[in-house]
Amino acid sequence: MILSNPIDIIQNPNTGGKATNLACLTLLGFNVPQFIVIPSDVIESITQSTSDPETYVRLINEWNGVEDLLQQLLENGIESKYYSVRSSAIKEDGVAQSFAGQFETVLYVSKEELAEAVKKVWLSAVSDHIQTYLKEHQLDGIPALGVVVQEMIPSEVSGVAFGFNPTNGDRKGVVVSSAYGLGEGIVSGTLNTDDFTLIDDNWESSVVTKDKQLVYDASIKSLDYKDVSKDLQSAPSLQLEQLSVIQDTLSQLQKHFHIPQDIEFAFYKERFYLLQTRPVTTLSTTVDKKDEYIVWDNSNIIESYPGVTTPLTFSFIIKMYEAVYIQFCQLMGVSKEDIQENELVFENMLGLLNGRVYYNLLSWYKLLSLLPGYSVNAEFMEKMMGVKERFELPPSGKTKSKGRAKWNFIVSIGKMIIQFRKLPQERKAFLKFLDKTMAYYQGIDLERKSAHELMSIYLDFEKVLLERWKPPLVNDFFAMIYFGTLEKLCKKWDLGPNVHNDLLCGSNDIISTEPITRLLKISQLIQENSAAKEWFGSQSPTVILSGLSTYPEIEKEIQAYIDRFGERCVGELKLETLSYGQAPEYLIGIIQSYVQSGIKSANNESVEKKLRKDAEIIVSQKVKGVKRILFNYVLKHARTLVSSRENLRYERTRGFGMVRKIFSAMGNKFYSEGIIDHHRDIFYLTKEEIFHYINGTSVSTQLKALIELRKKEYQEYEKLGVTDERIPTYGMVYHANRFFGNQKEIDLQGDLKGIGACPGQVKAKVRVVMDPKETKTLDNEILVTSSTDPGWVTLFPSALGIIVERGSLLSHSAIVSRELGIPCVVGVTGLLSRLKTGDVVIMDGSTGEIQIISE
Repeated sequence: MILSNPIDIIQNPNTGGKATNLACLTLLGFNVPQFIVIPSDVIESITQSTSDPETYVRLINEWNGVEDLLQQLLENGIESKYYSVRSSAIKEDGVAQSFAGQFETVLYVSKEELAEAVKKVWLSAVSDHIQTYLKEHQLDGIPALGVVVQEMIPSEVSGVAFGFNPTNGDRKGVVVSSAYGLGEGIVSGTLNTDDFTLIDDNWESSVVTKDKQLVYDASIKSLDYKDVSKDLQSAPSLQLEQLSVIQDTLSQLQKHFHIPQDIEFAFYKERFYLLQTRPVTTLSTTVDKKDEYIVWDNSNIIESYPGVTTPLTFSFIIKMYEAVYIQFCQLMGVSKEDIQENELVFENMLGLLNGRVYYNLLSWYKLLSLLPGYSVNAEFMEKMMGVKERFELPPSGKTKSKGRAKWNFIVSIGKMIIQFRKLPQERKAFLKFLDKTMAYYQGIDLERKSAHELMSIYLDFEKVLLERWKPPLVNDFFAMIYFGTLEKLCKKWDLGPNVHNDLLCGSNDIISTEPITRLLKISQLIQENSAAKEWFGSQSPTVILSGLSTYPEIEKEIQAYIDRFGERCVGELKLETLSYGQAPEYLIGIIQSYVQSGIKSANNESVEKKLRKDAEIIVSQKVKGVKRILFNYVLKHARTLVSSRENLRYERTRGFGMVRKIFSAMGNKFYSEGIIDHHRDIFYLTKEEIFHYINGTSVSTQLKALIELRKKEYQEYEKLGVTDERIPTYGMVYHANRFFGNQKEIDLQGDLKGIGACPGQVKAKVRVVMDPKETKTLDNEILVTSSTDPGWVTLFPSALGIIVERGSLLSHSAIVSRELGIPCVVGVTGLLSRLKTGDVVIMDGSTGEIQIISE
């Protein structure tokens, strides 16, 4: 019935967590006070395993087994004046729930009082606070309770210690709290404690005045708080040698249990006693702030990858970013040695948090630090990416010789100058090459190719693009520099808050506005033909598609649009997106909304020219002489580079569109062969998983099961909603870090403020739009959304203004709104928390201020 042998205790499933741990500690050679265990099957036999609390209490109170208990104590040589009686529940001291301090503990129990003490522990299993604890942890029933009867140690110093630092998550740290007397004074929180923290192998101490200690008073047969002698009150309760014993104990325990431990200990007559150990239960919710710190930001990249992004797309783009930015650094004169030393930087430019794509700012800043002029470039990058707060790079610990650093700087500057001079010619050659390449691959009948052939086509296409993707990279870099410099000059010479934006309006060379122009032309054609107008207003997109030949001129324009801009759609860089080329009915639906709303031309279509002209007048009045020469030089290149940046983004869209077609064909192939259940399931696999399956190098061939698992996971991501714009993480990114609730508290009162992207004041109702497919047109409202990509431009003509939560002055919404002359504000923190459809605001596209008139 009663167990004393450590091996018997460990092997018996009814002894409970505390007893099992004590037995393990004994076998490991630690100094554990002698003990015996009453297994839980004893109480179950007494209570007949009842689940009724009243019956449980009655049967325990009727039990009388003290003689057997005393005999067992004597037989096992546990002869002590006093004993401690503690619980040992089956689930107690586990990793998930510790039940720490929940059950009754009785100290300084004499032999005559043992039976009643054991009953007290058993009865605590039906206490109100235990029932509350069980409910909170989704447990039920009466806990199966074993009991530990142990030799009582009259502690001179007691304490608790953690095998990690719970305040900052340091897995290498140790935290010890101690006081004079019994440990119950510490656990109850009654006594002040000395705190000792191990930080980087050094002990830091916080010693307090300890005027009281919990001891046993034999005269009153009870625990009592007594005065501590004056000479000990301000002295450390533990010495360095004792702390070393505790540290060593925790280290040994972690090696054995493979998880940091939470222990209770005592010192008596200079001897260390290990009273209890349990696994730390908070590791899964505590980040290690001593481990690698990363800040993730999606202010800008959310434009390219809105919402949840599938595994196939992410596996494709993370490798693309790695390859193209290695190539970029090579072009800019970064040494081969520096690139090799920073290979992890290039491999981790992006992250996927709850299915959403983020920039890894640690990697981006490290990449910039490889180039000359880090501090200036970092500021320009922040402007381009919409990063609101700088991420400070931690010291690398590596230093270069002055000679090498100077030589690298000279080489980089020289190569940057060469690349800039070559850029106009390189851009032209790139566009010509891409047209030729796209024509070749578009001529391939992908549906007739085998899986191996499709894989080879993709790999060839990827190689060709990566080898020739230099001009867009170089253009992006110099667009960042020249736009940033233009903004700095405008501020330095006090030209006004938005002049640098206005000067970039009305370029008439940005391809992003061409889809709007073409759609408006198609809308006008339809509205000028009464029969076509009625047909487009009354039929479904599918019916209209099937009968387009009735109106050959309209059909021709729509087909020309699809041929030219079939890949330009919402989420156009996500491979899982159905493009207009794949699903033309979506395009027909947009055209219908234009026709039904009577839209033939964009609002404010001539405003951008006036904005530009007014800004140029300001410059001519305030900037003279040598300053004017410098300013015009910067302005000229900023205009060209920013326009080219937007245009080259479209070429990227075309390239991604080809990749989409290849993998869509792969999905059809896998489906036809019965490998997956639906042709679009291919997007739930990574590129590597697909190719490994084809090549025979998969570590798992159960693709259907894997896809099902991924679908459920990504459905959960969708339900969770939008993650924070900026997310700090420590250590293992997916462990214990929060992807929500990291933002600074948003002021729910007062007005909003963002970055003015295109000037103009508008007072109107707002329309909150999260998916442009759900809103075909705006009725003279202000468009409010989280982010936009080029596919959103179909909504712009009917918008009086645009307000975007994420983004920067070089984001798509900012650039296109300037071209169309639509007042625009981007980077508005807390926008979607404050505004809802129907609210009236006054927005100022110059200052970025948004005054809320009614909510």
